[in-house]
Amino acid sequence: MANSPQAKKRARQIERRTAVNKSRRTRIRGFLRKVEEAITGGDQAVAADALKAAQPEIMRGVTKGIWHKKTASRKVSRLSARVKAMSA
Repeated sequence: MANSPQAKKRARQIERRTAVNKSRRTRIRGFLRKVEEAITGGDQAVAADALKAAQPEIMRGVTKGIWHKKTASRKVSRLSARVKAMSA
């Protein structure tokens, strides 16, 4: 348990940041889920629109420190490949 005033403050700050990061992570997952559902549904236009909406959110997660840059790039790349493959 935190004893010094500095450690108590850090504990409070971490608690606040954890809540913010958790909501951001949940929001990104929601966008990813919409893309996945659109791909499963088989409608390429809807899937492309969902991916277009998800990309900025995913990259925002990178700038906010939720995900690593390469993780986000990999996810976007794989999703876009799956959307593109729907036309074939």
